[in-house]
Parts: sequence; C-alpha cells; structure tokens
Amino acid sequence: MDDTVSIMVDNQGGQRAFKDLVIDAQDPRRIGDFWAAAIGLSAEFDGDGPDGVLRGTEPEHTIWINQVAEPRTVKQRVHLDVHASGTDPLTALGATVDTEHPGWTVMRDPEGGEFCAFERNASQLTDYRLYELVIDAADPAAISAWWAEQFGLAAQHDPADPWHWIDGGAAGLPWDLVFNPVPEPKRVKNRIHWDVWGDTADYLDAGATLLRRRDDEIGWDVLADPEGNEFCVFTR
Repeated sequence: MDDTVSIMVDNQGGQRAFKDLVIDAQDPRRIGDFWAAAIGLSAEFDGDGPDGVLRGTEPEHTIWINQVAEPRTVKQRVHLDVHASGTDPLTALGATVDTEHPGWTVMRDPEGGEFCAFERNASQLTDYRLYELVIDAADPAAISAWWAEQFGLAAQHDPADPWHWIDGGAAGLPWDLVFNPVPEPKRVKNRIHWDVWGDTADYLDAGATLLRRRDDEIGWDVLADPEGNEFCVFTR
C-alpha cells in the first residue's frame, strides 16, 4: 500500500479530513441569513447567544457563524465563490457589486467581505450553490501541496493558470480548494477558516503551528498552516 492510499484509509477511519467552514461576523444573524439564502442552506440561531449555524443536506455543508468584535479592515485572504443566476438576487439580499468581469463578478457581503459570483443559467442552479473556497497565497504551489498531503491527495495545477487547487470531489469536500497567488503577506486573522478532523500532533508534525490548545472554554485546538492560515482541529 503506498503512502497516499494509507493516508486516505486513515481519513476514512477518522483521521485527517475536512469538517466544516467558519465565518466571523460582527452581526452573525445578518451575515448568517445572507449566506444561508445565497448558498442555499438553513440558518439556525440560539436565542441565548449571538452565534449561529448554517446547515445543508451534507455535514460538510455546515457553516458556523461566530460573532467577533473587530470589523473587516483589509481584503479577505479567504473568500467564497458562489454559483448565481446573476448579481440581482444577491444585491436583493444585501450584497453590493465591486468589480465586474466576463462571466463573474467580485461582490461584497453585508459586512464588506469579498466574494465572487459566477453567473450560471438559472436552470443549471442547484439548491446548494457554494462553488469553491479561494485562499490567497504567497506560494500557492507549496501551500496547496501541504493541504493536499493532509487529505492524502495530490494538488492540481494547469501550467496555463497561476493558481493551484485540490479536487474537492476526491478529498471528501463539497467543493474545490483553490490557492491563488498574491503579492501581499497575511496581516490579520482570517475571517473565514475551515475546521478539520484529526490528531493535532499529525498536523504539527507536518509543519503547522499551535496557536491555542483546547481547554475548559473550547474543545478543539487552534492551529495555523505554514502560511499562517488559521484552522481548528477536532477529535471525532
């Protein structure tokens, strides 16, 4: 059995694997309702607290909406791409248009967070409309290879394009992870991050950094990948 196959077997047995997404927001209900409608999820909010969760037909569709005090101040290093019939349905939900391109548009959610809407024929749209997760990177080849290794895969790259990606269908993800080159360094905590299943020690041995260990307040470990992107590790 080669290394790739053995890692994939570990994933199936409860080791390293994608879990869900998390979005930070100053107003979780406003952002949660927006993304639930934009992506095609149901929003749940606990009356005793500000945070919420968006759920779909698959566990991997889950998006947690966490309240934070700080506003968005710089371009988001992680953003969502969505399928849409056009920008009008999204602006009706509270988004704004930033920059138009042939076939897709850079938009902003109600708190100013960037996302991209890719125009599709309305008849082609499904109930779940999250297209891909895009991560800005100083070295997309290296960081895509790092994350691909965590999921027991090989990163993909077309020499004609600058970005690298991980095939979501092969990784147990409901969409692709796309790593896009940018010149600017990471400066602030990402407002969107992903959670994973696995053993924290495995991620640390692979080159991740421990930011906060689980304690009486949280039941997970907070890590950063080699480019500083935060992610949380949960034990099944």
